[in-house]
Amino acid sequence: MTRIAAVRGALPRHRYAQSELTEAFVRGWGLAGGKRALLERLHRNVGVDFRHLALPVPRYIEISGFREANDAYVTEALELGAEAAGAALAAAGTAPADVDLVLLTSTTGVAAPSLDARLVERLGLRHDVKRLPLFGLGCAAGAAGLARVHDYLRGWPEHTALLLSVELCSLTLQRDDLSIANFVGSALFGDGAAAAVVRGAGRASGGPAVVATRSRFYPGTQHVMGWRVSEKGFQVMLDPGIPDLVRTHLARDVDGFLSEHGLTAKDITGWVCHPGGPKVLEAITETLDLPSDALDVTWRSLAANGNLSSASVLHVLRDTLARRPEPGAFGLLLALGPGFCAELVLLRW
Repeated sequence: MTRIAAVRGALPRHRYAQSELTEAFVRGWGLAGGKRALLERLHRNVGVDFRHLALPVPRYIEISGFREANDAYVTEALELGAEAAGAALAAAGTAPADVDLVLLTSTTGVAAPSLDARLVERLGLRHDVKRLPLFGLGCAAGAAGLARVHDYLRGWPEHTALLLSVELCSLTLQRDDLSIANFVGSALFGDGAAAAVVRGAGRASGGPAVVATRSRFYPGTQHVMGWRVSEKGFQVMLDPGIPDLVRTHLARDVDGFLSEHGLTAKDITGWVCHPGGPKVLEAITETLDLPSDALDVTWRSLAANGNLSSASVLHVLRDTLARRPEPGAFGLLLALGPGFCAELVLLRW
């Protein structure tokens, strides 16, 4: 089977308490009265205690538009991505020259050449390394990236792949957007990166195995989550109906996926879930009828770092592995993202 040799995360050095960021947004937007009360309530209720940002807070005020924000994204994403990738390769005992495929996912900035191309020489990757940059999958991309790496390694079992996620959500926030969706974004999202070294069956010697994957697209939901792109950059779309979509669809898809492998939700000993926010996590717990502590690792990740988009689920995977799950037991990695879609990855510890 495809095996995950190592997973590591990286966070920017600028760390702020949620209360500090709340005050910064109140000042930056000049909020008072009902708008201030709404922002403060949202910041209190998203389950986030701390976040790491790509830039110190005062620098964001100096950014005048999309071009400057995206330039900062490229510069900072390369630093953070190199840190995460280097740590994962070292932990796996893998030389950069042994990597055959690098799959990079990021939906918080744009670059051509893509970030992975700019990291080839910096990391010491081979000049014939295969590169696959993914854009547009948002929060689902960490899970989707692992699934697509697994697909590749089934065809190339002697190969080693590097999965890298870099998301700088703070650089997408719009200073003149006082919508509830942008307020939620200001409360929930942080910056971070994560990387995983994954080996095909012909190279694998340890680590959790990827057993199977499942992608699910929900028709008529393209408006639910994503970006509206304008000359000012990325304006967030977050529909309040997302938890209801989870309740409507997720249990059927998870149960159907697991049943194909002779399993039920009760056979899953580790739920590696993207921290999409309290209401989404509560909906997942409810619809899958999970024990109250099943998503503890996810809740802790949300509190410590906020929602890191595609990188978050890999942080949760790293923290789950640190608990040393029982060998031979099953885990399920899952994330939701723009589309609206779900990505499921069945693991065996």
